[in-house]
Amino acid sequence: MSRGRIPHWADVTLVPLTSVVLAFIISGILIWAIGESPWGALKLMVEGAFGSSYGWGYTLYYATNFIFTGLAVAVAFQARLFNIGGEGQALVGGLGVALVCLYIPWPHWSLALIAASLGAAVFGAGWALIPGYLQARRGSHIVITTIMFNFIAASLLGYVLVNVLRQQGSQDPSSPRFPSDTALPKLHEILGVFGIPFSTVPPVNISLLIAVAMCFAVWFMLWRTRLGYQIRAFGESEPAAEYAGISPVRITIYVMLISGGLAGLMAVNSVMGEQQRLVLNAVEGAGFIGIAVALMGRNHPLGVFLAAVLFGFLYQGGAELALWTGIPRELIVVIQALVILFTGALDNMVRIPIARLFALRGAR
Repeated sequence: MSRGRIPHWADVTLVPLTSVVLAFIISGILIWAIGESPWGALKLMVEGAFGSSYGWGYTLYYATNFIFTGLAVAVAFQARLFNIGGEGQALVGGLGVALVCLYIPWPHWSLALIAASLGAAVFGAGWALIPGYLQARRGSHIVITTIMFNFIAASLLGYVLVNVLRQQGSQDPSSPRFPSDTALPKLHEILGVFGIPFSTVPPVNISLLIAVAMCFAVWFMLWRTRLGYQIRAFGESEPAAEYAGISPVRITIYVMLISGGLAGLMAVNSVMGEQQRLVLNAVEGAGFIGIAVALMGRNHPLGVFLAAVLFGFLYQGGAELALWTGIPRELIVVIQALVILFTGALDNMVRIPIARLFALRGAR
């Protein structure tokens, strides 16, 4: 181990855990400064997110969204592509879900789920294809184009909802409700088959199982297939990969297609699983949270899963804080932002001291 380097296990566990602890310490100071108990707030967050099947249900519902968008960002990161267009890709994916559910009759939810998943993935991938092509063929920076396409997607969805999908006579910019045959089974129904009681209130549904399956699929693709090897080689060194016969254009477009498809799949959970209709704010910022999830999870599917559960805890625990304490909602957003700040932008502030500790230990 050379100076300034840390073991892989420490990089994927110790560094993010230290970042989270620091974020919670600063959050505790802020909570104490407004006259609330930091320990009481943490206890309430944990009990609200994990203390009952109701809390677990909402935590896992939020985590499902973050798994999809986190995987989307992680796959792009493996090729050193910063896809921050997950928000727009998930919005357009929701449009694919709505069209499949509204305009095609389905005799059973399972068939509707397969078709809606394909629709969401195809629409999300198609939306990501354009920035990918512009990056690969025209040199347009992927960050700029994906940011712009988030706004374009939001405007496009608004137009479609108001002028195409909105019910006659309704003032609500949303689609009609999907037919009942497309309703996805909730987690309490799935667990009920095995005699396991679970709260019937949370919207967590079978999409959670799809998200977990996607974690395995992405892991297999990245570390057990030729394409995955090419993606990682391209991310390590584009000139070396090109010298080895790997096409930068092909890899860039393939990666963006996969990334956009994963982001689009998020809409199955929120649009088909919870709302049962398409609304303007169906994504609720999950596309941007996916960036922090991927960074904290070190772009590995297992890390993404764990980081998504953490952010699901922050969302559900934060909601409990806002409901049962005098802590303002804005401060809860600050707590979430601190975790993102320390695990993302200030990652090296944590990594460098830890690397020095390991260097000192190795010098002895």
